[in-house]
Amino acid sequence: MLSQRGHEKFEFLRKMSLEMGAVDAKIITADKVVVEDRIVLKCKVGCTYYGKTLACPPYTPTAEEFRKIVSEYSYALLMKFKSQAKADGKLAKHLSKAETDPSIPQNVKEKVQAFWAAWKDDKSKTLSVVLDLEKAAMSKGYPLAMGLVSGYCQLCDKCTLDRTSCVNPTRARYSEEGVGVNVQATAKNAGIKLTFPFEKTPVSFALLLID
Repeated sequence: MLSQRGHEKFEFLRKMSLEMGAVDAKIITADKVVVEDRIVLKCKVGCTYYGKTLACPPYTPTAEEFRKIVSEYSYALLMKFKSQAKADGKLAKHLSKAETDPSIPQNVKEKVQAFWAAWKDDKSKTLSVVLDLEKAAMSKGYPLAMGLVSGYCQLCDKCTLDRTSCVNPTRARYSEEGVGVNVQATAKNAGIKLTFPFEKTPVSFALLLID
């Protein structure tokens, strides 16, 4: 159970996240962050970006390693962000295949492109919020605060995997799913609603580990 002292200690971060664009944010104890190996399995068999960015597996800590990392923290801030991107049921079914399916009409492809452009812009803003929260936490004496974001890294058009080191080390953050975080289960533990699949407007989540 979350102690009142822990809640009060990190309330400034929760408020800051809401002021910066989160539609919901909750402070939870670190043991409420659900980390599962099967989430990484989904990355391997269901994500076209697997192995294509240094912020995604197999370059990330494994789920087993990340469970140990989470156990070294006391609290976490889970944040929910609503996207500007919109897609009704008809458009949503084309989101993952518009670029490769020649049977999809050009006007539909343009709508899909607009969706992903808006989504990318949202992800950039979410990352900025996470980085600012890290800095705010560190300025208050919590130097090990560490943030994660949903989805693959979008800082570069193409990741420099051949270098084996990130060209944006101060901004790049690991994917929550890539290290095994079950976002849906963690959101449930935090009392934050998550509807999947999304209805017209998707949401994304970010996580800040704090001690």
